[in-house]
Amino acid sequence: MGLDLHKLAHLVAVAEEGSFTRAAARLHLSQQALSTSIRALEREVGVDLLERTTTGVTVRPAGEALIADARVLEGVARSALQRARRIGRGESEVLRIGHTPAVTGDEVTALLRRVHADHPGLATDVNQRYPAELTEQLLAGELDLGLCRAMSPAHGLNRTTLVHQRLQIAVSAEHRFADRDVVELAELADERIVVWGHPGRSGYTDLLIEHCRQAGFEPRTHRNAIQGTPPVTAVLGTDDIAFVTAEPGPAANGKVQVVALRPLIEVPLHALWPAHTTSDARHAFLAAFS
Repeated sequence: MGLDLHKLAHLVAVAEEGSFTRAAARLHLSQQALSTSIRALEREVGVDLLERTTTGVTVRPAGEALIADARVLEGVARSALQRARRIGRGESEVLRIGHTPAVTGDEVTALLRRVHADHPGLATDVNQRYPAELTEQLLAGELDLGLCRAMSPAHGLNRTTLVHQRLQIAVSAEHRFADRDVVELAELADERIVVWGHPGRSGYTDLLIEHCRQAGFEPRTHRNAIQGTPPVTAVLGTDDIAFVTAEPGPAANGKVQVVALRPLIEVPLHALWPAHTTSDARHAFLAAFS
């Protein structure tokens, strides 16, 4: 027996709201109708999915597993519907791309230039997204492709490495490293390093910290207060260091200097996409890096 997507959506709503009352209001259903739907779903699955208490609802392990798959199925269904409509209407596909702040607009442009060399007619719609937003919109079928660094793929997403890029450092033009051609990683031991994600919650931040540890020191990091800005601009007006993948030389109208880092460290640029979905444009994009 196939699972009813409507019942799965009801389960997700109850779990997210933590209450049948709030979930019913959100879904524009009566509480009785919602409760009947959940009971029917539990009978189909053969196990209890929710723990009902006098103070609310908690999700059982089986429910958590089903909800994770339900979110994937909902996104796959939405993507399939969008694709069928587009083909039926004779519309061209537009590849919807999201990229995290760790991947700059210039880097996205360079990737697209490589793709357009073989597919000049490929249409794209590119927007910056924070990591949590990127994952959510990929799973919901609202994006076709995500570009990021060292993000662990959520359940239902595939990941591949497109390219590796050399890690450098950015400093303000007044910093003592600004007139250097090369800086050793170990020399950053006493510097404050700006990062974008919290350690332990950002795969890319953790990757950078691990490189520092391999160089023999525990980095002194702080999270950039202005999220979403290009990495090279994070050091403007400060004595901070930022790890970047830009080419060495002046940046930000000469207010920032990008300096080569030694030893050679290359960091990955990853692509994420929803599994079990079909996109000819995405296939063409990924093929350019295979």
